[in-house]
Amino acid sequence: MNEALVVSNILLWALVLALLVAVIALSRQIGILYERIAPMGALMMDSGPKVGDVAPVFELSDLSGAATVKIGGASNAKATLLFFLSPTCPVCKKLLPILKSVREAEGQRVVLASDGDALEHQQFRQRAKLQDFPYVLSPELGMRYQVSKLPYAVLMDGQGRIRAKGLVNSREQLESLFTAMDLGVASVQDYLEVHA
Repeated sequence: MNEALVVSNILLWALVLALLVAVIALSRQIGILYERIAPMGALMMDSGPKVGDVAPVFELSDLSGAATVKIGGASNAKATLLFFLSPTCPVCKKLLPILKSVREAEGQRVVLASDGDALEHQQFRQRAKLQDFPYVLSPELGMRYQVSKLPYAVLMDGQGRIRAKGLVNSREQLESLFTAMDLGVASVQDYLEVHA
């Protein structure tokens, strides 16, 4: 009986030591994967005005028709985030609270842009409580920036230069535009390529 107890104790300790070695090996692999997988910034498409170019200037009527919205050129704002969206885009709707946060916490100017039926956009603006945002409808604006997929964002500095742009599907990708502007690079991926 004593021998069986001693043998089972030895086997249990061997198993515990083997599990400890496995946990250490797995945690090392997790660390290696973490270093290899860089944060994914906004997907920059190679079309439209380039990062660093002066943004094209547009003066468009707001969706309500009560005001004119100037996009591009020098402004009093720290930066202007031009956000292309659609009332039928579920990812766009998911990013709306983040845009509100960017505008309020960071003091950035956020302009919503789209094209299509004005009545549909007015109803969407009402439902999503976007009355505080400048909201413009302009097919020319989307064509000038060559927006092919939504949601798409263009970040311009106070002097009207494009500092970052790209397809944004998450908070991290939206924030990567501001990070790229702060770092003085076209995208987070460009920064990682240089500093990897």
